[in-house]
Amino acid sequence: MTVTPIDLFASSLHLHQDGRVKAGTPDQDGWRLTTVHAKTGADVHADHWEIHPDAEELVSCLIGKIRLYLRPERPGQPEEEIRLIAGTAAVVPRGRWHRIELDIPSNIMAVTLPRGSRLEKR
Repeated sequence: MTVTPIDLFASSLHLHQDGRVKAGTPDQDGWRLTTVHAKTGADVHADHWEIHPDAEELVSCLIGKIRLYLRPERPGQPEEEIRLIAGTAAVVPRGRWHRIELDIPSNIMAVTLPRGSRLEKR
């Protein structure tokens, strides 16, 4: 079997329950690892909330500075803000609405089960 480099910024990796790792084609079976060069809020859909009902999500700032926001669980509460700098990560709880804003252009990596994930306009 030939092993070739994978450009993490060009395709997602799919980590299957049976141990296979597959690059490229979106797949709902198993975990998805996504890496993004984020230059503007549009690159991280900052104007949307996102939710993953079937799993937690690991969000990591590889390079740069970002803010991860968790939507309040009850009306009237403030958003929870988590500041991430290069080399740090946070775990978004399963079923919790969240979004990302950039402080500066950043490289971000996220890992979650994509099944059932949704976006909702802010």
